[in-house]
Amino acid sequence: MTQLPIAQTLHRKGHWNGPATTCELDYTERFLRRKRLTMTSGEPFIVDLAQTTSLDEGDALELDTGALIRISAGVEALYKVSGPDLVRLAWHVGNRHTPCQINTDHLLIQADPVIGHMLEHLGAVVDPVSAPFTPEGGAYGHGRTHSHEHVATAHDH
Repeated sequence: MTQLPIAQTLHRKGHWNGPATTCELDYTERFLRRKRLTMTSGEPFIVDLAQTTSLDEGDALELDTGALIRISAGVEALYKVSGPDLVRLAWHVGNRHTPCQINTDHLLIQADPVIGHMLEHLGAVVDPVSAPFTPEGGAYGHGRTHSHEHVATAHDH
C-alpha cells in the first residue's frame, strides 16, 4: 500500500512562494488539525498539524515531499446582506459571533435562516448566493471569531 504524502507545515499567505497545486475547501473544512484531503487535481494527502488551525485563502501546506498545496476558499451557500444602515447590521452580526465577510456595499454570512430572518426584521435585504467565503479574522486579524476563551474574571458577556 502506498503511503499518502503528509502536510505538517503551514505557510501563511504572503510567507511562501513558488509553484503549488490547489486544495479547495469551504469555511468549515478550513478549520482542522488532522484530516485526509484531496487536491483539485484528484490526488489525496494527509494534513497532520500540531494543533487545530484555521486555514485562510492563500495559505500553503507543505508536504513531506517538499511540494506546496495552496489553500483556496471553496464556493458555499451564503447570504448577501445589504441595506441602508450596513454598519448597524454588521454590529448585529458581530454581536452574535457570526463569521462575516465585510465588503464596501454588503456583508456575506453563512446561510443561516435564523440570522437571516433577524436581519430582515432589522431592515436588511438578504439574498442567497453561492460564493467563496473569507470572513474577517478574530480581534487580532486571524483565527475564528468564536475561538476566544471565555474566562469569567476577564471576559464576561
